[in-house]
Order: sequence, then structure tokens, then C-alpha cells
Amino acid sequence: MKAYIKFFFEILPLAVFFTVNSVENIQIIDTIYHLFFTLSDKFLKATFFLVLTSLIAIPVAWYIDKKVPWMPIVTGVFVLFFGSLTLFLQDPDFIKLKPTIINIVFASILLIGLKFNKIFLKIAFQAFKMDDETWKKLTLRWSFFFIFLAVLNEIVWRNFNSDQWIFFKVWIIFPLTMLFMVFFVLPLINKNIKKIN
Repeated sequence: MKAYIKFFFEILPLAVFFTVNSVENIQIIDTIYHLFFTLSDKFLKATFFLVLTSLIAIPVAWYIDKKVPWMPIVTGVFVLFFGSLTLFLQDPDFIKLKPTIINIVFASILLIGLKFNKIFLKIAFQAFKMDDETWKKLTLRWSFFFIFLAVLNEIVWRNFNSDQWIFFKVWIIFPLTMLFMVFFVLPLINKNIKKIN
């Protein structure tokens, strides 16, 4: 149950972002937003609540798991940086660029680590007992997937409007990630576990 609650708080900022952008004229949302900003723009309003929810979700994830939630913190730092640029410069391109940058950063960390014989996935997921060859294969697969997501994000945000980009972010990226895990991650893990047993 703790894992499900933790997962809920990790996807909550994105759900809030989508909801605030989709639903207009909610008094409490408008009131909170206009305490800080005067421009009435639904994308900027959604970005504001994305940043706010991310700042709340990180300590909650820490409280639930009783350890430093590195992935939410890294993602939260990027959300805070690019979200703040979007809000203060009133330019939505910054927050749209964030997934490209963060995916490239993740891919680079994994690949650079692999080059220097540091398997960061193995360090991050110590609960899984697998041989180094499997960890290397998983590292390559995740790295290429992150690069794929970065390229895909670039194509979408540069060629579609904000509503379409948000739809893509919420309803395309998550299913794609689930499919990737089902077809390219879990079979490799299961095969290795069977081999060890």
C-alpha cells in the first residue's frame, strides 16, 4: 500500500497540471493563482499549480518512504526551475522544454556511468538481485528510451499547441512508459531471476 501511495504522490503534480489546464473558472484556484500573478492564462495557471504541487509532493514522498526520494527531488528541481522561468517570463516554451532536458540528463547519467563501469540502476534498485550483464542491458534500454522520449517531446511541443502537448504529456507518455516496461524491462528481469533461481 505504501508503494501505491508513494506512486500517487509522484503522479499527482502531473494530474493537477492537466486538471487545472482543462477546467476553467474554479474560484479557489483562480484566487490562489491571482495572489501571485495577474495575467489570466490557463497554461500559466496550470504551470503554477504544477510547481506548487511538486513542492508539496516531495516532502510527502519522503514522509511515506522514510528516505530521500531522489527521483522526485531531481524532477522537482527541474519543474521548479523551468516552471519559474515559464511563469516569470510568461513563456510556456520553458516548461515544454523540461521533459526534453530531463530525459537527456537521465540518459546521459546512465550512459556515462556505464562507460566508467558504474551501473546506477543497480545502485538505485538494490532490492533486485541480478547479474551485471542484465543491469547493463537494462541501463542501455532505459537510456535509449529516455532519448526516444526527449526526441518525441521535441517533435510534439514544436509542432502542436499547448492543449495538445498537455494531452500528449498525460495520455501518451505514461502509456508508452508502461508498454516499454511490459515488453522491454519486465521480461529481461524475469528471465534473469529465473536464471539465478
